[in-house]
Amino acid sequence: MKEHKFSTNQIHLEGHKKPFNSHSFPIFQTSTFYFDSPEHGAELFAGKGEGYIYTRLGNPTIDAVEKVVAGLEGGFGATATSSGMSAVLASVFPFVKAGDHIIVSDTLYGASTTLLTDFAARYGVESSVVKSTDLNEYKNSVKSNTKLIYIETPANPTLSITDIRGVSEIAKNANALLVVDNTFATPYLQRPFELGADVIMHSATKYLNGHGDVVMGFSVGKTEELHKKIRSFTKLTGGNANPFDSYLCLRGIKTLSLRMDKHNTNAQKVAEYLQGHDKVLKVYYPGLPDFEGHELAKKQMTGFSSVIAFDLKGGFEAGKGLMKSVKMMTLAVSLGTIDTLIQHPASMTHSGVPREEKMKAGITDELTRISVGLEDVEDIIQDLEQGLSKV
Repeated sequence: MKEHKFSTNQIHLEGHKKPFNSHSFPIFQTSTFYFDSPEHGAELFAGKGEGYIYTRLGNPTIDAVEKVVAGLEGGFGATATSSGMSAVLASVFPFVKAGDHIIVSDTLYGASTTLLTDFAARYGVESSVVKSTDLNEYKNSVKSNTKLIYIETPANPTLSITDIRGVSEIAKNANALLVVDNTFATPYLQRPFELGADVIMHSATKYLNGHGDVVMGFSVGKTEELHKKIRSFTKLTGGNANPFDSYLCLRGIKTLSLRMDKHNTNAQKVAEYLQGHDKVLKVYYPGLPDFEGHELAKKQMTGFSSVIAFDLKGGFEAGKGLMKSVKMMTLAVSLGTIDTLIQHPASMTHSGVPREEKMKAGITDELTRISVGLEDVEDIIQDLEQGLSKV
């Protein structure tokens, strides 16, 4: 079969094949599947034959979206989870045990940091937090019991860029796994497996679904062995996705490349506008030539996505004032939806991260984050202009 390009694959990959001649993949909204006979049931429980038992263990709608995501990322298999955080759990905990050590980059989604440091420590898993952009810190933090390195690039919310290939070489030399959170980039803009990653996770709540109506995640294993461990862990812990969210995500993926192209175009223009504004101290966006990680982002990405962070003159109060003044934008956490969202990381998404760690990672009180949507970019800029005029 001829190998197709990305936009064709997001519509026609194996998971999109529909049963019963349906044009859209149906929602199999059922908890349980019946057996044709006792022998049939016994075969399925033994892992033989074709069919389904119980939706936590497998479901046609969930299987369909998993096949598509695995295909787009180029992995052996994907496991759909109940949230992005469930995907973080499934991407790390099947591979570590008490007494092991993991390395975590310092700029992650706040809940990811808490899970991989404080929570992991309760179960005897030691962690070292390193500067996300400093390969020497990764290398110097490796121990004899290091089993896994976890990075997020571009990182939330400072957009710092981590050298995936560089970290993958460090992980390989340490006989450790590399897990990459690819949420901000999506498989359309970044290919972590091609750069040496072993596991890729997504909060599908964001760009993969793209419409702000799903809470869901994915953990993708590069090899069959990795995938089976992730799948088994998720089945046992009950962190699986549900059929309805899987259906919505499958639908959303069909327009992923179109949405990401528009996100990229809009965000670049908004970043350039903010960079020229006299009330803005600094703009963090990989598409800007003077951004610290710009050259690396150009090397390992094909676009810069839609999240922009910036420091406002006036600190916390100025940021709060801006969020009160915007009219079209939505004051909300999350990102990757069709509409533009604005939020204050220090008091919202990263409020659970200790202040000292926030400061070290560049998450200051004056930092504001925008997830640029698909509106006409002139309207986004106009809303920022009138909002900033009141700060």
